[in-house]
Amino acid sequence: MDSRSFKNTDTITGPRSEDVLPHTATAAVKVVIVGGFGVGKTTMVGSVSEIRPLTTEETMTQAGIGVDDNYGSESKTATTVAMDFGRISISEELVLYLFGTPGQERFWFLWNGLFEGALGAVVLVDTRRLEDSWYAIDRLEHHGTPFIVARNDFGGPAPTPGELREALDLDPHVPLIECDARSRQSGKDVLITLVEHLTSRYATAPSQRQESAQ
Repeated sequence: MDSRSFKNTDTITGPRSEDVLPHTATAAVKVVIVGGFGVGKTTMVGSVSEIRPLTTEETMTQAGIGVDDNYGSESKTATTVAMDFGRISISEELVLYLFGTPGQERFWFLWNGLFEGALGAVVLVDTRRLEDSWYAIDRLEHHGTPFIVARNDFGGPAPTPGELREALDLDPHVPLIECDARSRQSGKDVLITLVEHLTSRYATAPSQRQESAQ
């Protein structure tokens, strides 16, 4: 994907230095970060973004009681209602644009629009609420969007990788890793794993197409 398809703040009068794309950037990729309510999507975007992240968090109110399931996130006081947005340079040439999706079920209708144009995705999971991840995985598979799964450690149940794969019904080729959404390095490692997965997937695609055509 050509980086020119994204707005470069070099053309804007008086940009902050951290908002300007590196002059060496030659490719930009849209990535979505999905998962259930309170799983750490906003935290991950904020921890890795090299620009000031855009968030659409609103204060949670009494109106959400009985509608939003906040089990495991009882202390959470704000929630994403549209999306989170950030940017990170993985290398001098490659820039990722990050779009965090809202986790509450009543906002899931927004996901399809956020998936458009995404080259890949990260599914954040909380082992205390694995069922919240099923819809995200189903939607990504429906869209044909490659993804990896990252377990954000909240101190809950600690299933083995095999048990977690079985619970999420993951295909063997889908990478499954551990992460701490609060850590910039951990979040960056997750995104590098996604890039490597995408590189491997798209590198083998031509040969697979040739084999299927024979």
